Amino acid sequence: MLRLFGPHCDGSPIEASALARIPDDVAWIDLLEPTREEEKLVEKFIGSNVPTRDDLAEIEPSSRLYERGGMLYLTLSTLTGIDEGQPSSSPIGFILTETHLVTVRYADPRPFRMLAEHWKREPELATDGGQMFVRLLDAIVDRLADELERSSAEIEKISQQIFKKDMEDRRIPAARLTALLTRIGRAQSLLAKIRETAVSTSRLIHFLSGTSRVERLADERGHVGSLTADVAALIDHSSFVSEQLTFLLDASLGLISIEQNAAMKLFSWAALVFLPPTLVAGIYGMNFDHMPELHWLYGYPMALIIMLMSGVLPWLYMRRRGWI
Repeated sequence: MLRLFGPHCDGSPIEASALARIPDDVAWIDLLEPTREEEKLVEKFIGSNVPTRDDLAEIEPSSRLYERGGMLYLTLSTLTGIDEGQPSSSPIGFILTETHLVTVRYADPRPFRMLAEHWKREPELATDGGQMFVRLLDAIVDRLADELERSSAEIEKISQQIFKKDMEDRRIPAARLTALLTRIGRAQSLLAKIRETAVSTSRLIHFLSGTSRVERLADERGHVGSLTADVAALIDHSSFVSEQLTFLLDASLGLISIEQNAAMKLFSWAALVFLPPTLVAGIYGMNFDHMPELHWLYGYPMALIIMLMSGVLPWLYMRRRGWI
């Protein structure tokens, strides 16, 4: 899908076959899962190749951030899939020329949709490709901050569930423990993707700050500096949240161990209580000829009393020691 943003373009999808050439006053050219025909049209306009999906998947810094022919080629791992409940990161390519911005992507993150809607309300945003690029970065960083706040709120709920004031309320059944571990795992997965995007954004901004292109963005230079500080703060906060999540995971595993120990403890004292009566019953169940108690009038009541006392006395002892 090809979309053009500029003074005479409304950002609606355009068929490449219906367009002879791209207007010169376009500020932002957005390619979403482009066809080869759309790629050729954009390549003819900017005079350079458009990165393919395989090119965007490269992880080496030299393949993701470089300058060639007076144009910047930047690749950013962007958080996506939040609304679908499947957080992931997708590489998005940026080509920044003197006056135009080209984006190549195979996912549709919310910041792109939000900026497109914002542009429809304020078309003057799309007067320069560099300004659009900085605003895209700003929208991506804002999205990261929002998701990090949501992750922190989810972790707080998990913490309240684990560390309830009443001790009896902290005894969680196995099914709820499984659900708790699942929530922790999903929170950790989202946090990892947030951190991946934040680190990728930090690398991109630092690379941009070291190029001559940022010098020509006089109006946006201060904005780029604030984005650098914002991303650094997000990375630090994500590290703190990750440590907190690790602590909650350890606490959850500790609760599981306590439940397992309680179950084993129940079996242990039950075995200790019933083992002596079983021993007495086993002795008097033997078929020996010379067992005086078998012929004694009170032998049967005596055996019952011995079995009862051999079970009760260990139980009283364990209860006094606080084991049960």
